[in-house]
Amino acid sequence: MITSRNDETISNETSDGNAKRNVDKFLLAIVIGAIILVIIVFIVTLTRPEQDFLPDNTPEGVAHNYLFALGKGDYQRAHGYLSPDLKGYPENSDEFIKGVEDYPYSFEQDRVTSHQIESVNSTENTAIINIRETTFNEGGIFGSNEYSRTFKIHLSLENGDWNIFDSGKYFARCWQHEDGCP
Repeated sequence: MITSRNDETISNETSDGNAKRNVDKFLLAIVIGAIILVIIVFIVTLTRPEQDFLPDNTPEGVAHNYLFALGKGDYQRAHGYLSPDLKGYPENSDEFIKGVEDYPYSFEQDRVTSHQIESVNSTENTAIINIRETTFNEGGIFGSNEYSRTFKIHLSLENGDWNIFDSGKYFARCWQHEDGCP
């Protein structure tokens, strides 16, 4: 009987050793998988092309460039995408900047947003670009959220150039009035 107890003890020790090795292999696989995932995310982040301006010869290019210029703070370039036929057209970049600063709720410069062109409806001389705007709100690890909404940018072809004459956002309404912005 003593021999059988030793045999049981030896077999129990052997199975416990195998269990520890299996747990160690499983833990090692999880750690290696996590490291590989971090490396993949790092590579994707570094190789992702940086957003840039598009050619100005299409309505969607002008809409993208206008929003991109506003986001970069390049107000002189953004001003150049407005239609000079607006009744209250800002005559120079300083007047444009004043419109942006006086109507901050229209331009939402203090928010982190991204824009994506959803659709383009165009004729020979006009275009309506539907933009999906996603706004990101930070509120801590459990309070962060995002929401999306769409708006339209209206353009017209004037002297061979696409220009913005109206927009649901990122546009001062006073630019459409004869007196312009106060």
